[in-house]
Amino acid sequence: MMSSIFQRLFAGLNIFRFTQFARQNSIFSLVRLPVAGAFIASLCLSLLFSSCTANNGNNNTTSANNSNQPKTSVVKFGYQKSAILLKSKGVLEKRLQPQGVSVQWIEFPAGPQLLEAMNVGSIDFGHTGESPPIFAQAAGASLTYIAGIAPSPAGQAILVPPDSPIKTVTDLKGKKIAFQKGSSAHYLLVQVLEKFGLKYSDIQPIYLPPADARAALVKGSLDAWVIWDPFYAAAQKAINARVLIDGTEVNKQGGYYLASRKFATENPEIIKSILEEIKTLEDWSDKHRDEVASTLSPVLGIDLETMQKATQRKKFGVVPIDSNLIAIQQKVADKFYELKLIPKQIDVKEAMLSPEQYAAFSPKL
Repeated sequence: MMSSIFQRLFAGLNIFRFTQFARQNSIFSLVRLPVAGAFIASLCLSLLFSSCTANNGNNNTTSANNSNQPKTSVVKFGYQKSAILLKSKGVLEKRLQPQGVSVQWIEFPAGPQLLEAMNVGSIDFGHTGESPPIFAQAAGASLTYIAGIAPSPAGQAILVPPDSPIKTVTDLKGKKIAFQKGSSAHYLLVQVLEKFGLKYSDIQPIYLPPADARAALVKGSLDAWVIWDPFYAAAQKAINARVLIDGTEVNKQGGYYLASRKFATENPEIIKSILEEIKTLEDWSDKHRDEVASTLSPVLGIDLETMQKATQRKKFGVVPIDSNLIAIQQKVADKFYELKLIPKQIDVKEAMLSPEQYAAFSPKL
């Protein structure tokens, strides 16, 4: 019993350390989770007493649980506007309702904020670009990769004001460039600079979430902005932002669906249902792009023409986790460590599940 208690105490302390790292490195700028020393102390005491109470109670109910039954009645699903179609269609609710499971949707401005919430238990499942899990793992977050997202290199770009004197990537030297730290935009910028012979230290990084970055670009406080769709398409239309370069020439990496390790190991049947519904919707979306755009336009408050542009640039699809995907993601991690943007070198395999667990989610992925 004491071993279990101390494991839970250390889990609480890990939450504190992760959040402190995140704040010190300006990774998360919009979601503020009130974790402080006093809170952690009270949390640890609560865990201590609840553990003692639980162990003194009747434990016979544990053996009655079927290992195939869901261990949760609510899936807390974190999402970004770039993938709001899944929420809009309501397919997960219909699929999980017979299992007695409901879905709670929580929106985030970008992947880093989403994974901070996952680490502290505010969400169970979500999707990000390739970079946020690297920063989260380096900060000690408990998460695991569930499936890959097909890359959409044309859906990311470096934008500049329409009258900017910046004409080529080399003109970015010494300039103020905004992006969400630890996001896919961050890695796109790293790749672009490297391709054109610039160092990361040659530019002035300005860490801002999408809404703040757009406002700063309009105000004239920035020289460039690295962003993804639908924010990218909206900026082209609304503020006439000019594309300096998109990700087509450099970005071959997609994003990921992720879950907390606890949720992934305890609820394989739920994850299988989620992935099957995502794959079905992705296959449908690929063949019905105009319908996707017309569905998302009023939901996102983006005009239909702009939404159609973003939808046409997107590549739909779910990709299974395999050795090739792991190797690609490790290169991302190594690059961020080389640039001293994460505090330690990480092995992405430590955030992966076993081949048998992946096969159990959906053999047909």
